Amino acid sequence: MVIVIVIVIVFNKLKSYIKESYLEFRRVNWPSRQETIRLTLVVILLSIGIALFLGILDLGFTYLLNKFLI
Repeated sequence: MVIVIVIVIVFNKLKSYIKESYLEFRRVNWPSRQETIRLTLVVILLSIGIALFLGILDLGFTYLLNKFLI
């Protein structure tokens, strides 16, 4: 009997959670396809730029360490 009550309570909470999640999902202001593509390109270009910057710093520090310490 207790198990049935616990299952019903858990099921009702799960049902409520799914319903609220669906309603929240419907309220989201999704970006357009064009905006998504543009922002994706911005992220890719920034990632490449930061990688190049860090790579150049690494090469510079490696050169300096090899020149002065080794």
